[in-house]
Amino acid sequence: MQNTVTNTNTYDDSKKKILIVDDEPSIQDLLVFNLEKEGYKTMTASDGEEGITLALSQNPDLILLDVMLPKADGLTVCKRIRQTMSKVPIIMLSAKGEEIDKILGLEIGADDYMTKPFSIRELIARVKANLRKMDQSDDLSQTGIRSNKVVVGDLKLDLDKFEVEVRGQKVTDLTRREFEVLRYLAQKPGQVVTREDLLEKVWGYEYYGDIRTVDVTIRRIREKIEKNTANPKILITKRGVGYYIESK
Repeated sequence: MQNTVTNTNTYDDSKKKILIVDDEPSIQDLLVFNLEKEGYKTMTASDGEEGITLALSQNPDLILLDVMLPKADGLTVCKRIRQTMSKVPIIMLSAKGEEIDKILGLEIGADDYMTKPFSIRELIARVKANLRKMDQSDDLSQTGIRSNKVVVGDLKLDLDKFEVEVRGQKVTDLTRREFEVLRYLAQKPGQVVTREDLLEKVWGYEYYGDIRTVDVTIRRIREKIEKNTANPKILITKRGVGYYIESK
């Protein structure tokens, strides 16, 4: 299938642009049809190298990325994109259903993971949730925080610049989702937040969530902000309940 932006005359330039990277023409056609029906513009790539090229040159608002691809697999594509595009939501698609595959996809920076065959209704819901979160430049929920900076103990977040400092040192490799998790927790210092609440408020999933996604994201954040991940001092687990930011 030729890799072009489809139906560019149908939609306004303000419409969100979604890149579909999948080597199955039937999947491409299915996704293009349903996404454009929802008002999105679409681009398609049939192998990993094309996917990387289009992602970096066309700056899509969201990427649907298959794991099993020719030339460069989806995990490689995701890592390459994350090197220069930290904010774009990436939803990985795969016929693999094993837990380890989902964890690996999330570990390298994907925002979400869906297993084929998937429900189009669920996929559209996740696309909308991810795009909605990208559009929210203000607080994630009813935080009441008016300042553009949040300081809790050794943690400092600049909400306008999308920057995090720990003990005065900048953390430069956080993904958009990791930043949003830190922001949500930091705006509730010392308050335990459940995994389910994080899924709803940060990911935007009320019905289509996997709490394992939260655990993997928390682990990635700790690797970037904690001196000792085995004994975290900033991002704390309340066993059997959820997570909180230490306020001392």
